[in-house]
Amino acid sequence: MSAAITYEHIKTCKQSGARLGIVHTPHGSFETPMFMPVGTLATVKTMSPEDLKDMGAKIILSNTYHLWLRPGHDIIKEAGGLHTFMNWDRPILTDSGGFQVFSLSDMRKIKEEGVEFRNHLSGERLFLSPEKAMEIQNDLGPDIMMAFDECPPYPAEHEYMKASVERTSRWAERCLKAHGRPNDQGLFGIVQGGEYEELRRQSAQDLVSLDFPGYAIGGLSVGEPKDVMNSVLEFTTPLLPDDKPRYLMGVGSPDSLIDGSIRGIDMFDCVLPTRIARNGTLMTSEGRLVVRNAKFARDFRPLDENCDCHVCKNYSRAYIRHLVKCDETFGLRLTTYHNLYFLLKLMENVRDAIREDRLLDYREEFFEAYGFNKPNAKNF
Repeated sequence: MSAAITYEHIKTCKQSGARLGIVHTPHGSFETPMFMPVGTLATVKTMSPEDLKDMGAKIILSNTYHLWLRPGHDIIKEAGGLHTFMNWDRPILTDSGGFQVFSLSDMRKIKEEGVEFRNHLSGERLFLSPEKAMEIQNDLGPDIMMAFDECPPYPAEHEYMKASVERTSRWAERCLKAHGRPNDQGLFGIVQGGEYEELRRQSAQDLVSLDFPGYAIGGLSVGEPKDVMNSVLEFTTPLLPDDKPRYLMGVGSPDSLIDGSIRGIDMFDCVLPTRIARNGTLMTSEGRLVVRNAKFARDFRPLDENCDCHVCKNYSRAYIRHLVKCDETFGLRLTTYHNLYFLLKLMENVRDAIREDRLLDYREEFFEAYGFNKPNAKNF
């Protein structure tokens, strides 16, 4: 039986060690390193599938927990799965729902069997186990699904983290046993362990022994400093197989996408570009731009004069500021489109730099233009 998800290595950057590859899925292939827009409720907020294709998105992410609650995985299964339900014929990844459940710290109770918690919408008592997470994702029908894990808070005591890692490993094994569609859905394991190198090593060894078709690094971008994230990636990524995809969960700031790629990551996702877009905050080649600010009221330049997205080709800062200030939905569409395009284009540039063995040079050029090298630089 052939694997649902395979990784094809194309090139390693001689300058940085970053890798260029292709992930093959039942609904198509995409080059890596790649950023995945997040469509929590089977939609990337304010964007149509046509918008996403136009900007170059090859894979999107949807959320198991939220789709379980609304509209229900049974309804999506009846519709023919997520691809048919949302009219998206390219790859989809679904998370396990674990992060959302564990973020409900005052509404949940962790047991060996799973997690008991309250529906954040209705207050109803619910129970999510590894087996239930697999059932929901099998019904949703994504190309890539995630094992149910515990995402501990940062910081966490070593003793707690050790017990959490061991539980996540046991849950991963249960997920594999409960996975009902291994022929057309690839299941990724999630390496946990916080900032503790020996626990990351233990988690990686446990999961690699189970031979998942891909691996994620979880428990980062949860409040730790950027240097801690990079340090964890430096000692964790080499523990993962070279011939399988590596996914860094929940990371989407431009600097972290480049730094993660340099450290061997293939796939990224984050709500950051869409969330800040709804507040009128833009990513541009020259840094962070808050278009709501009064100084842009008569600024008729594009959001980014170095960007070739259709927003920058056709609309001014003054017009977009007007729309955002008036809470017009079209303004949110324009800012969201631009931010997603910016990150997708950034990753295209990263892939080109890997091909040309110059990713460290590209990082330096990008950081200088964006302002990351300046004292007290504003990030997201």
